[in-house]
Amino acid sequence: MDTSDPKIAFDQNGNCNHCNEFLNKRNQHKYQGSQSDALFLSTIEKIKKDGVGRKYDCILGVSGGIDSTYAAYLAKQQGLRILAVHLDNGWNSEEAVQNIKQIVQLLDIDYESYVLDWIEFRKIQGAFLKASIPEIETPTDIAIAGAMHQVAAKHGVKYIISGGNFATEGILPASWHYNAKDLKYFNHILSNFGDKKLSSFPTFGYLSEMYHKFIKGIKIIYLLNKVDYQKDQAIEFLKSELGWKYYGGKHYESKYTGFIQSYVLFEKFNIDYRRATFSSQICIGEMTREQALEELKNLPYNPGTIKEEQAYICKKLNISMEEFEAILAEKPHWYTHYPNDEKRLAFIYDTYRKIFKKEKLASF
Repeated sequence: MDTSDPKIAFDQNGNCNHCNEFLNKRNQHKYQGSQSDALFLSTIEKIKKDGVGRKYDCILGVSGGIDSTYAAYLAKQQGLRILAVHLDNGWNSEEAVQNIKQIVQLLDIDYESYVLDWIEFRKIQGAFLKASIPEIETPTDIAIAGAMHQVAAKHGVKYIISGGNFATEGILPASWHYNAKDLKYFNHILSNFGDKKLSSFPTFGYLSEMYHKFIKGIKIIYLLNKVDYQKDQAIEFLKSELGWKYYGGKHYESKYTGFIQSYVLFEKFNIDYRRATFSSQICIGEMTREQALEELKNLPYNPGTIKEEQAYICKKLNISMEEFEAILAEKPHWYTHYPNDEKRLAFIYDTYRKIFKKEKLASF
């Protein structure tokens, strides 16, 4: 990590706050053999028990990526009755689509696609792009959360299984990607850079989260956090056993996400997402710092194909290449430059964590 995170801090040993926080949390949550296995199995049994009388035990979000695919495999192996749900925002890569079809067929699990209104979603994405903020992918993040909870509530399901995991995603500066649940911030961006009127887009703020959590009793379960999850081994397993195909880079299961993270954030904000990924891998011993620094000498995108990618993105967003270049040249802004609910949300979530810190499933 470096000062591309404006809020980074270093201790007297030269270690940054991100690595210190990661290592402290990892000591608390890392895989601990039989103890973790027992907790994993007890959680599975709890999900099954609460699913009695319902068609499904859980909802599982699938993207065609590594983590969600492996989470689906684990859940099926444990005998859970799964409804796989994919948020279709119009940006799926061909490999991701094929991976999803392959996994639901081979594992014999039911599948639902939550399709966003493309015209509406395109306007929302355009607003966030024009706001010149790093949170360009907030519309997708908030839609995923909203869609998964809507589907879970519709089917009376109490658990949403996520492929999110601490081992590979433990480090991500807040300044690089501010809270997607801040609707004050979200609505301000829409009002000032797009169209605030929404018809079907599934927003998901803290009030909606509290409703689904406390009234509907829905919990998010991170299965990969309680198994010995090693991404490289998972990739090889998925390729050999489930016919899974790689899509070209981290988060490139979505063509838009891959383009934004590898090119736009790097060129406009000096944010290289590989720094966070490599830092996590260094902290868990899967990579050396020297290897990471060597990798970072290369660009995070392919200069030979980036213009072709840009043309595709512009065509889908219905903007010209010139308009895109003008947006890219705009002065970078951060969430602190716009109205937001950071302080109130921090108080709400800090209070929640203090009250429920002993509830195992809440942090699982």
